[in-house]
Amino acid sequence: MNAERFNAYRIMWVLVLYDLPTETKANMKEANRFRKALIDDGFTLFQFSMYVRHCPSRENAEVHIKRVKFMLPKAGKVAIMCITDKQFGDIEIFFARNREEPPPTFQQLELF
Repeated sequence: MNAERFNAYRIMWVLVLYDLPTETKANMKEANRFRKALIDDGFTLFQFSMYVRHCPSRENAEVHIKRVKFMLPKAGKVAIMCITDKQFGDIEIFFARNREEPPPTFQQLELF
């Protein structure tokens, strides 16, 4: 059971990609509220308008997906994607034609 617990196919990443209107002050306020809510829920900026969160299991990922759905803004487009740790590790990242390593995964601690 313990080997399965940290399997790269069981650990999930939740990706939230969004494109929100920012023409009015109300739109800006709503977009900032959504962004701050993502950060408060443990998401980190991966790319402009794209936040990611590491989850130790599919069940935990579903909890955070429900939270994102609850805080959706009134206008704009939001996409939520869930991928395995193995798939996330296969991402190739480039910055100005120089290859970068993907962000580090988190170490899961066990107390028992």
